[in-house]
Amino acid sequence: MKQFAALYRELDASTSSLAKQAALQRYLRQASPADAAWAVYFLAGGKPRQLVPTKLLRLLAQETAGLPEWLFDESYEAVGDLAETIALLLPAPGDTHDLGLAQWVEQHLLPLRGMPPEPLADALRAQWRRLAPEERLVYFKLITGAFRVGVSRLQVTQALAAVGGLDPKRVAQRLMGYTHITAQPTAAAFAALIAPESGSELEQQAGGQPYPFFLAHPFALPLADFDGVLGPPAQWLIEWKWDGIRAQLVRRGGDVCLWSRGEELVTDRFPELAEMGRSLPEGTVVDGEIVVWREDRVQPFAELQKRIGRKTLTPKLLREIPVVLLAYDLLEWEGRDLRALPLHERRALLDARVAQAQHPSLIASPLLHGDSWSDLARQREAARAMGVEGLMLKQRASQYGVGRTKDVGLWWKWKIDPLSVDAVLVYAQRGHGRRASLYTDYTFAVWDAPPEAGERRLVPFAKAYSGLTDAEIARVDAVIRRTTVESFGPVRSLRPTLVFELGFEGIARSARHKSGIAVRFPRMLRWREDKPVEEADTLETLAALLPAAG
Repeated sequence: MKQFAALYRELDASTSSLAKQAALQRYLRQASPADAAWAVYFLAGGKPRQLVPTKLLRLLAQETAGLPEWLFDESYEAVGDLAETIALLLPAPGDTHDLGLAQWVEQHLLPLRGMPPEPLADALRAQWRRLAPEERLVYFKLITGAFRVGVSRLQVTQALAAVGGLDPKRVAQRLMGYTHITAQPTAAAFAALIAPESGSELEQQAGGQPYPFFLAHPFALPLADFDGVLGPPAQWLIEWKWDGIRAQLVRRGGDVCLWSRGEELVTDRFPELAEMGRSLPEGTVVDGEIVVWREDRVQPFAELQKRIGRKTLTPKLLREIPVVLLAYDLLEWEGRDLRALPLHERRALLDARVAQAQHPSLIASPLLHGDSWSDLARQREAARAMGVEGLMLKQRASQYGVGRTKDVGLWWKWKIDPLSVDAVLVYAQRGHGRRASLYTDYTFAVWDAPPEAGERRLVPFAKAYSGLTDAEIARVDAVIRRTTVESFGPVRSLRPTLVFELGFEGIARSARHKSGIAVRFPRMLRWREDKPVEEADTLETLAALLPAAG
């Protein structure tokens, strides 16, 4: 545990990618395989199920620290992070230990889940007494599920590849499924990550394992620059950027597995796609987008969320919200890995296989054609009406890479401009990490009626935390402190004084939200210092942005 805590501090203190990479490699070479297995799990994004109820953890920490509730809450508000707050407030340790990360996780942390309150409290106190202050921070980060340290999965992959002397692409493939919520890393699992490649590598991973996903880069240059940067459209395969769930359908070993881009196995959520997959030959992997498909067109993402959120998929729900896989790449066919082929060859094979399958749940994502980028820009204008996010531009000769890389060809996402409204800041909460002392997480509202209606009120509809510069955040933070009306734990209610232009990618009706409307990926486009609160937009403005199907 001491080694891992030291690695956390080193990674957290550095902004240099080279320094972080050196620290990762040094740790992976020195740590025991069992400790390294768990370190990779956490650093690559793995999170076990909740171990301790947050309410109980707070209460016990408050009692152990000997603080009244108001002082604990004030401390939490000042720090902005529960794990860090508890680590700072607990009394000095009265014991020591020499246990590694794996022993702590497997023998002490995981057994906490499901313990009755009284034995749980005793176990937690006993553990806290043995941990040094710097270890406690990591310990509480793991318990609360808030472990983040500014290291990407790609950096972890690169470190493993360096330690094992492997191609990072091979390591990325082996990592698929490693951080699944049901996984429990072992020394053997870590050894397998960095083991030399064998001739039977494909057969070893044949049990439904997907390939690492190839990701696109955002593209936002002026249209006049397209020819100079991209060349002619004929060098690209162009299709719609669908607003669904990116997935790989894997047909191997007599079974069908459907994996989301987030490495979640979602086969049971989409039984019609699993049934479709069984009609494909053994050794098939298709990359595509899961979307709701009705009346020969894609439906809004909100429709797909209705499927995702249901515990039970009734026959009625399956009939009313049917899904398809819009396929845009063929990664494996009859057991042969096709990723090194040029995209145009993979696409030709895909189109032929989809036509051959003739299954209503498998549709080839249509390609767009244009003589010029201006022509394609005109076609792109139909994206919002179609419920899609813009266009995907994929080099004809590109191979299928790993992650957001550029070494095997380029994929770009040319998204449409976001929808936007002018909204009022009504609540604020402190940020995390280096922004823990600043109010950076905001809730925005619009008016429920136009100005001429007389009496009206602000209705919250979205939360956002990105889009402002550090200098703007500091100025907004100062205003928040001056205009606070009331505090609810870490949240401050504000006197309405600030207006921001809020951008978002999609909008739909929602019975779960007070406003009756939900927006996707909201962010601050600019601070409207020129606009008074009274002139902010209304619910009617938001409703006018709803798609016709909404």
